[in-house]
Order: sequence, then structure tokens, then C-alpha cells
Amino acid sequence: MKNSKSVVFKRQQSLLRLLKERKTIDVDTASQKLGVSPTTIRRDLDMFEQQHLVERFHGGAKLLEGTLHEEDTTSKDRAFVDREQKEAIARYAASLINDGDTVFMNSSSTALLMLDYIKDKHVIIVTNNAGAISYPHSPGVTIILTGGEVYQRRKTLALQTLTKINADKVFLGVGGISVTGGLTTSVLPETAVNEMMMRRCQGACYVLAPTAKIGQEHNFLSGTIDKVNTLITCQGADQEELQRMRSQGLEVIEMGLDE
Repeated sequence: MKNSKSVVFKRQQSLLRLLKERKTIDVDTASQKLGVSPTTIRRDLDMFEQQHLVERFHGGAKLLEGTLHEEDTTSKDRAFVDREQKEAIARYAASLINDGDTVFMNSSSTALLMLDYIKDKHVIIVTNNAGAISYPHSPGVTIILTGGEVYQRRKTLALQTLTKINADKVFLGVGGISVTGGLTTSVLPETAVNEMMMRRCQGACYVLAPTAKIGQEHNFLSGTIDKVNTLITCQGADQEELQRMRSQGLEVIEMGLDE
């Protein structure tokens, strides 16, 4: 369908790429590049202006400097630390899953690692991470992929089946989490998936976030922290931010790397 969410998200991501490349763009050029009407481009640019990504001017828009944040590309040392943290977080998160649970997981690499630790349980995992199918997992784990379109940024499938499923728990990786910014990502299509997973979950919502993501904000909002029951992170995160989260009623679990 022409106006489906996946089509809209794909177009808006393409428009953001044009803005990132050119810094300034006019409506007519964007319309020709993306093959949509000038009215559609103006509507997208108006939305970006509301999100404080661009400054609109007659006939076009200018990208505001420093607004299109990318999730961190890290050094080898940092990547090793992140991997250790993700393993610790995934191990603990997997222990929260009970036999017979139906669980939502988004496309997070940390959530995917949970499959290493779900043993001797019969569990249904519903995910938009296409990599989950080929990822080694216990025979008792059944994986259901949400249907839709593959996005190149991540091997992610857009939501189609989520509206038909009620989950017992949801595990979400995020680009950043803070009291003021909520749950954010740098990938626009992820927001609809994350929102739907939280809406269709009958039980607890867990956010999985290494320490570098605590207090960080990205461009696109998946939800406010009051939608979350528990944050699972590691020792060494910003304590002031964690305290602000606790004061808002969020349970915070800080894992040690040797746990």
C-alpha cells in the first residue's frame, strides 16, 4: 500500500540521507529524486522541523548542524568492552524468560545474544531481526519473524504480524535512553516496531542498554521511560541519570561483567 508505514519510513530515511549529503535541499529536487509529489516532501520536511532536525525556508529546508546523530562506531577496545557488557546483559535478560513464554525482541544485537542463554525452555521469540533465523539457538526456541520489508541499515523486517500477537515480555535494545529523551534510535523504521511491541506486551518491558547508551539521545523516539519496567545495564553507567530514572519508578539492574 502506497501509504503504509514501511513506505513512509523508507521515503523519510531517503530524504534524511539527501539532507545529510547536501545539508540544504529544495522541495522540487527532493521530489524528483524520490519520485514523490512536492506536497509529500513538504509534509515530511514539516515533520522534521517539528523534530528540530531542519530549519524550513520557502521552497526547501536546511539540516541543523549536529542533529543527525549516528549510533557510535567504536574503536576495537571500546567494541570489546561493549561486547562484554552486551553478553552480561543478555545472560541476565535470558534468565528472566520462563518456560512457555512468548517474547518480543527487537533488532538489537544485545537482544539477539539472549539466544545463547535460553536453554532447556520452550519459548516463542517474535522478532524483527532477520539474523535470528540463522543464529544458533536451543531446539526448544521457536522463532517467528515479523513480515515486511528488509531495511539495509540493519537486517530488520518491518512489522506486519505484531498486531496479531500478545507477548508475555518484551526486550528492547535502544540507541539511547534518558529521562528527558525517552527511548530513542537513529533508525526511523525501528520506532514503529518498538512502539507496537510495547503496546502488545501483556507483561514487563525490559530495555537492554550498555553503559554508553545511558543518558544518550538519538533522533527518533520509540517511547517515554514510563513505558518501561526495568532497565538492564552494567556497572559504570552515569549514576546521576540512573538515579533520575529510579526516581521516575524505573527499576535499574546494574550487571557486573563477571556475573
